[in-house]
Amino acid sequence: MWIDIVFSGGGVRGFAFAGALEVLERSGYRFKRTAGTSAGAIVAALVAAGYTSEEMKRLMVEMNTRQLLDPPGLIRFPLYKWLRMYFSLGLFNGDDLEKWLLHVLKEKGVIHFSDLSDEALRVIVADVSKKKIVVFPDDLAEYGIDPGQFSVARAVRMSAGLPFFFKPVPLSYGSGQKSLMVDGGVLSNFPLWLFDRENNLPLRPFLGLQVTNKIPNNESVVKIRNAADLFRGMFTTMREARDEQTIEKLQGSNIITIPITEVKTKDLQISREERERLYQIGREEAKRFLKKWCY
Repeated sequence: MWIDIVFSGGGVRGFAFAGALEVLERSGYRFKRTAGTSAGAIVAALVAAGYTSEEMKRLMVEMNTRQLLDPPGLIRFPLYKWLRMYFSLGLFNGDDLEKWLLHVLKEKGVIHFSDLSDEALRVIVADVSKKKIVVFPDDLAEYGIDPGQFSVARAVRMSAGLPFFFKPVPLSYGSGQKSLMVDGGVLSNFPLWLFDRENNLPLRPFLGLQVTNKIPNNESVVKIRNAADLFRGMFTTMREARDEQTIEKLQGSNIITIPITEVKTKDLQISREERERLYQIGREEAKRFLKKWCY
């Protein structure tokens, strides 16, 4: 059966998506349209390009996450880190991440959005210059850019550009105009709304895969004790408020929630054993979900 699928952001915890995809594939599901934010955009792009869960697992095991960070030589000095974040707007360039994306997508014959079937992939990006959510490739025409000729790897790199961790990616357009693009998760970390058609039946069943550090069924209110708590709370609210409206509307009926509390988003020293464990967690949560899913 053909379905549409949306992947949330989640950093290295996104390794769990490959396990969930294995279960979905074995259950006979195929993916017509994909969408995602941040790490979810990476997985969505791989699925749209034709990678199977088995191939994705191989990439996951072989990936040297530390080598994707292209750190400058002085990054080990704390003062330099602060200076670099202040003047360069990010610790890491993100160039090696984009090169890796270019390589793995090219292996499947994908370079530009025109190499994918229509509506096969959508990625969420935050345009901090224009202060708005951008959906690639749909919104590229607003910048006077041909969507079909835009690099898929560049779009995904923008979506995965965690602020202050990776440098923002400039998007030049018009007569010398420029927007700075950062991680789409700043504004929408789980863009289910892309496939949730208001007051209309969906074209086909769609699923959302969400990795989270929240304990299931725990609706406790976050306590704000200091300025740091307030900042985190504000950032989380900005990132999740819009998505929560769609989640509440759907009542979790087509969302595979994958709770992962031990691994942090930016834990790039994650071992092969931990990657395998994330993969298995994704498998188990997908199997549990499919036992009760009624579309």
